[in-house]
Amino acid sequence: MTSNETQTENMFLCYPLRPNSCPKLHRLIVVKVAMYVLMVLMILTTVFGNLLIIISISHFKQLQSPTHLIVRSLAASDCLLGSLVMPYSMVRSVEGCWYLGDIVCKVHSSLDMSFCISSLLHLSLISIDRYMAICDPLRYRMRVTNNTVTVFTTFIWLFSFFYSFSVVFSGISAAGLETLILQTYCVGSCVVFFNKQWSLICPILTFFLPGTIMSSLYIKIFHVAQKHAKVMSERVTGGMKSQSSAHRERKAAKALVIVMGVFLFCWLPYFTAAALDPFFNFWTPAVVFDALFWFAYFNSTCNPLIYGIFYPCFQKAFKIFMSTICGIKPSNTLVLE
Repeated sequence: MTSNETQTENMFLCYPLRPNSCPKLHRLIVVKVAMYVLMVLMILTTVFGNLLIIISISHFKQLQSPTHLIVRSLAASDCLLGSLVMPYSMVRSVEGCWYLGDIVCKVHSSLDMSFCISSLLHLSLISIDRYMAICDPLRYRMRVTNNTVTVFTTFIWLFSFFYSFSVVFSGISAAGLETLILQTYCVGSCVVFFNKQWSLICPILTFFLPGTIMSSLYIKIFHVAQKHAKVMSERVTGGMKSQSSAHRERKAAKALVIVMGVFLFCWLPYFTAAALDPFFNFWTPAVVFDALFWFAYFNSTCNPLIYGIFYPCFQKAFKIFMSTICGIKPSNTLVLE
């Protein structure tokens, strides 16, 4: 090969001066810029949207109910995912290269898995909380307190970190795939392999089981909320107050349907592909897995938007907070409906 041909070939390697370097992804500059812009907007929305949720709940005592404390912990998980994981995943997805070494790759993969599992389990905990609040309100007030929620959210965080770091750093999920890893490894890659056993254990434990619980509980909640709304709308003596309550019940039911729909839309494709891929000799292209990853990340972007749109208490808190930033002095008292 001539010198010019060698230089041209090296331009498309992650590490031009390293042997066994991974190739870069060949993309037009326009495509790369568009991907970076879209992903940066997604990251900023995820970080600042969830940060706004955290600040609102922390600042206003009226929002510090058990349910909202779970939401705050969920927002913290999504915010950390957006700030500590997604920026590095963005560079890897666009360039097709990992520039930070194997150790940082393992830490990044562990944090990625930790925050995603934490987010999924928090969503499941919210569904359980809402089920108890709507379907068994008398026992809910006695059993579910801020201390109870703190215990459960702490367990979720500890489990998510212990499970993820153990799986990634022990390499147990890749047992039996040593030959494949040696054949496919190149300098500049950052991939966590799952064998057939762990490709079923991880999705079932972290998605399909919690997802089934969420789906069944939200279906029950939706029917109960619809029944409450119908009863309220049929009252003759309730007047405007009854109509307002019925409207809130319908709006809450609609919000639950959207939360569940977005959850399934974002996570189901990735976990389905992750569960099936080892059984089909890892046929899924890396580009497809990257796209599915970002679909899953999109759930963390949508969560604060859903709460901001469908819950008036957060809308009021956001307005007060933004007014304070803009120099306007609003009332610090948040009146909940």
